Amino acid sequence: MVLFHGLEGNSRSHYALALARELRARGWRGVVPHFRGCSGEPNRLARAYHSGDSAEIGWVLARLRARLAGPLFAAGVSLGGNALLKWLGEQGAAAGNLVSAAAAASAPLDVTISGDALARGLNRLYTRHFLATLKPKSLAKLAAHPGLYDPRAVARAATLREFDNLVTAPVHGFRDTDDYWSRASSRPLLGRIRVPTLVLNARNDPFVPPACLPAPGEAGPGVTLEFPAEGGHAGFVSGPFPGNLRWLPRRLLEFFAGALPDRQGKRE
Repeated sequence: MVLFHGLEGNSRSHYALALARELRARGWRGVVPHFRGCSGEPNRLARAYHSGDSAEIGWVLARLRARLAGPLFAAGVSLGGNALLKWLGEQGAAAGNLVSAAAAASAPLDVTISGDALARGLNRLYTRHFLATLKPKSLAKLAAHPGLYDPRAVARAATLREFDNLVTAPVHGFRDTDDYWSRASSRPLLGRIRVPTLVLNARNDPFVPPACLPAPGEAGPGVTLEFPAEGGHAGFVSGPFPGNLRWLPRRLLEFFAGALPDRQGKRE
């Protein structure tokens, strides 16, 4: 199983560690590739990563498929989930050549709605958290790529919309934030997905408001839409206080186990 992490996440993110524990308990192998610049080592190119980076998803999956025998399952959380769903929709039935099934948890299916939600209320605290790493990385990149963008404007950016307009959009070939967020959104492509896929979003996710969530008719055949009432953003805490993070990885692995052919092992 491969897991694509969220914005400024990595293999040490809480959901990645929780998944690793469940994979180990089941005897499954897992890998968490780092998006460019998220491993602790700066990316050498001007580009970084973004919510609609489906080409990067395909490149990673093709490399893994070439090295592995047996079923390959792909999951993504938040940004990684959106990019994975976008790739699945773009590829259609051809995605089945690389993956047996897929899942996305807490994906910002409509990046515009989610991006603007992060500029309101308590969500602004999370925006500051993201910008606290995004801005230093971007400013450091100017040493190797001078003139890529205005460092003073980047330093002043207070929202993801402002940051993406200055950095993410122009560096990755988008006209502006609106163009980037619109073209990066996976929701318009859900109807073209043709491999078994779980789309899991909590209805109380502050980053993904209910307006982001698709109706059943928007998803392709084999797509399972699950919108539990609670779970927050990539949390899904369960059990008595203070709770644990086992619910999400167990749900993902339950879905994938159900996609295994009988000869691969007992269905769960």
